Amino acid sequence: MTLQRQPIPVLGVDATPLDVDGLTAVLNGFVADGTTRTVVGHNLHSVTLFHSEPEFRKFYENSDVVLLDGAPVLWLWGRSRQKTARHTRSVMDYRLGSTDWIPALGRLDGLHRIAVLGAGATANAKAVAKLQATVPGATVAGMPGEDWDSELEEKAAAWLAELQPQLVLIGLGMPLQEEVLWRRLPSLPPAVYCAVGGAIEQIAGIQKLAPRWLGRLGLEWAWRLLLHPRRVAYRVFGEPWVLLALLLRRRLLGQG
Repeated sequence: MTLQRQPIPVLGVDATPLDVDGLTAVLNGFVADGTTRTVVGHNLHSVTLFHSEPEFRKFYENSDVVLLDGAPVLWLWGRSRQKTARHTRSVMDYRLGSTDWIPALGRLDGLHRIAVLGAGATANAKAVAKLQATVPGATVAGMPGEDWDSELEEKAAAWLAELQPQLVLIGLGMPLQEEVLWRRLPSLPPAVYCAVGGAIEQIAGIQKLAPRWLGRLGLEWAWRLLLHPRRVAYRVFGEPWVLLALLLRRRLLGQG
């Protein structure tokens, strides 16, 4: 299955615009196909890493699906979309964070084995229970990813090899989850590997989701900053300047 990427103006990246129904259809095809696939998403953090970390860039360039996650990425894509064609669907329908599409996994046909890798033990167990209720016909297994190191990575690889899942939700935080997949993917069992960041904690109910109206206004960053100021402050106040410098450098070098 070949999916068409679309460029995101200004940011120098591309993505696979899909709504929930579109992604569900794609995942159905991936599960039926039974080969290794990867699903990631673009926000300003990932765009910064894309332009600063060569291996991260390669991983994204070779991923099968790159969803529109962050609001600025969505808005820039939406502006170019409006200039080229008329559409009946709202641009907001194409913003897919992990918690937007994971509840739709119950619609997939033939999905029998799901692995949840990441977060602490409590969050992982609660997310597994929630997913088991969402996809009652599947076996859902979990492995925490707290204090990730090379030893735990070996155990996780062995666990996946034994489990032989069809779909893996890996939530180790960005860019660790992408680095692990880039290193390990050739030796991991065939499956659909989805990098979901903090979604495991959100599904578990441990990390509160921002109200949807904040997401529509592009203000989820304010919600995360309020809840986790130390973790989020640099991304909100520092990283945009790093990204601006990277984009200006690209422009000066004639790369975009």
